[in-house]
Amino acid sequence: MDARFNLFENEIAAKFAKRFANAGLVIQQSSLPHSTQELVSLRASQINGCGWCIDLHTKEAAAAGETAVRLNLVAAWRESTVYTEAERAALALAEEGTRLADAQEGVSDETWAEVRKHYDDDQVAALVVLVALINAANRLAVIVHQKGGSYEAGMFAASFG
Repeated sequence: MDARFNLFENEIAAKFAKRFANAGLVIQQSSLPHSTQELVSLRASQINGCGWCIDLHTKEAAAAGETAVRLNLVAAWRESTVYTEAERAALALAEEGTRLADAQEGVSDETWAEVRKHYDDDQVAALVVLVALINAANRLAVIVHQKGGSYEAGMFAASFG
């Protein structure tokens, strides 16, 4: 199935994308570890079935030195030994923040306490905003059927840098 609509070629969508990318820069420039940012983005994108974002975040993480083992195990992080306790807390927040409708409380107090144990205020802010931002990006791409597979590392930054 082809994409329904090319968000990259529409004037309004392009204006929005530039602002969206600038919002992402705030997170990228934060003290939240880049590897955590990519793992969280990848996990939320897997949950949301966003091929474009899975492609993008897998390739960006690999280009930044993330290992294939860690990338391949993100979907089963609870049953894996390759993530730190801090990363596990971030992945739990990503899942619960993405699956808001699955639990009455949204993000559990237990997950929130784990996040607060491992991250300072600036990192928590970046993590919360990242979960919201990646979910928005997933929805944009899934709605228009933006397909994964053609992304090359650095392509997004080059388009909006």
